[in-house]
Amino acid sequence: MEHYRERLSVPVRWWIIAAALVVTLYVIIAVPAGVGAGIAVAGIAAALLITLFIRYGGAVVAVDSEKLRAGRAVIEREYLGKAEPLTGEAVRTAFGRDCDPAAYLVLRSYVRGAVRVGITDPQDPAPYWLIATRNPERLAAALTADSVARS
Repeated sequence: MEHYRERLSVPVRWWIIAAALVVTLYVIIAVPAGVGAGIAVAGIAAALLITLFIRYGGAVVAVDSEKLRAGRAVIEREYLGKAEPLTGEAVRTAFGRDCDPAAYLVLRSYVRGAVRVGITDPQDPAPYWLIATRNPERLAAALTADSVARS
């Protein structure tokens, strides 16, 4: 059973901007080169943007009783240390000047919150995971609830 699940999908405003871009491309190409060329260019641009948005916004953050999944990475909960919810300036600092280059990052520029999770596995090169989330308090609570005893 999952304690927490969130898809970091792109915001609606990005889709609106992409639609405006596709319409603009259609007009720019269709006026001098014809409707067929405009449709072809707009169709290719729409397909590329849809694919990009679905892939970029497809990152999932999920916590169950056994593991944490963030983007493509999965780690057993027994290797998780302290989970610290971050908001506001703390998020910008954590992803910016205070970020350890060895940390595992799931960054989405349109998500305003994050959780920093310490990693206790001595084999793992990442000292912590920094995970973007719309609900930092809920994610941190899910990571600390029913947590495995740390040694």
